[in-house]
Amino acid sequence: MRSTTSSWSRLAVLCALLLACAALPARAAVTVALIAASADVPAGGDVDVFVDIPDSASSFNAFSLVVSYDPSALTLVPMVPTAKQQGCLLTGACSDACGETFPQFAAAGDSINVSDVILCNGISLTGPGRLYRLHFHAANRSVITHVRIRRARFFDAGLIVPVVTADLGLAIGATTGVGDGGAATARGLRVEPNPASGARVQFVSGDDGEGWVRAEVLDLQGRAVRRLGPFWLGARGHFAWDRADEHGVPVAAGVYLVRMHRNGQTREARFVLLQ
Repeated sequence: MRSTTSSWSRLAVLCALLLACAALPARAAVTVALIAASADVPAGGDVDVFVDIPDSASSFNAFSLVVSYDPSALTLVPMVPTAKQQGCLLTGACSDACGETFPQFAAAGDSINVSDVILCNGISLTGPGRLYRLHFHAANRSVITHVRIRRARFFDAGLIVPVVTADLGLAIGATTGVGDGGAATARGLRVEPNPASGARVQFVSGDDGEGWVRAEVLDLQGRAVRRLGPFWLGARGHFAWDRADEHGVPVAAGVYLVRMHRNGQTREARFVLLQ
């Protein structure tokens, strides 16, 4: 009898916990993105990679990240002291944080472990803003490489916050094979998003005119990957590419160039495709 009562007690406690968890509202995910000022890095040059929160979906006051990279393409150059790598969200320059944190930073052969806790009483952070800055020295050769978020854990007052991550593609020394398009080339075309990680890439014209358009996507060797059009495009219009080549096969991650021809003019933009 005593055993049966104990079993019912444990069951009642478990049910109460499940009901309490079910009553908690679903939390929006924190988006964590790796961003660089440019996807093109000179061979032997330096590049800053930023860990950014691009939107204000959910709050957090602690996190842990593992960022991985290819050590044959990038060499980490930590700042001294490493606390200087903290972004404006943590320092309070673009948030309500008091600037008191408990940062931990450790580098391994091909990855970086970053964790931080906001020590401000009752303060949680939301984006948009910058969490961290990582500085790398690039290899003295041409290579397409990636910086990735291998693991991300975010917390708010001890509760786990869902996380969505976006990696970064970099083209080191990749300035040949696509040229500048000649004298007829002009600015007026952009790629959204860039770097691109979705199923479709959108090209947006900055021209005020309209007319029939032909476009092609080129690889770094200048080879046509996909031809688009002809199609009619209005002023400041946009068109999309499904990331497939002429045979309908999805292309590999890397750096590409899009060229748009209309009314005797050529517009072009370089962009990075992620996996």
